[in-house]
Amino acid sequence: MIKRDNQYSLKEAIEQLIRAYGFNDKLLETTLIDSWETVVGSVYAAHTERLSVKAKVLYAKIDAPALRQELAMQRSELVKKLNNKVGKKVIEEIVFR
Repeated sequence: MIKRDNQYSLKEAIEQLIRAYGFNDKLLETTLIDSWETVVGSVYAAHTERLSVKAKVLYAKIDAPALRQELAMQRSELVKKLNNKVGKKVIEEIVFR
């Protein structure tokens, strides 16, 4: 099929729209947050009250102090796993609260 200069597939049009409006980073952050349970497991995810990303830092509110401490010890590995899940370096640090 021959494309004219102004014809795009729906996928191409959506990708251009996401880039043009600067939504790409936010979309990657949301994908990273959605992969939290897959990376940490259901037990840790069940005790996670809130996740947010600001300035390449993932903030995780964990309701159990013992689990928070265990996750803190795995911090660097979790950063790697979460970024790998998304396919791009979205976060550089995790802060557990």
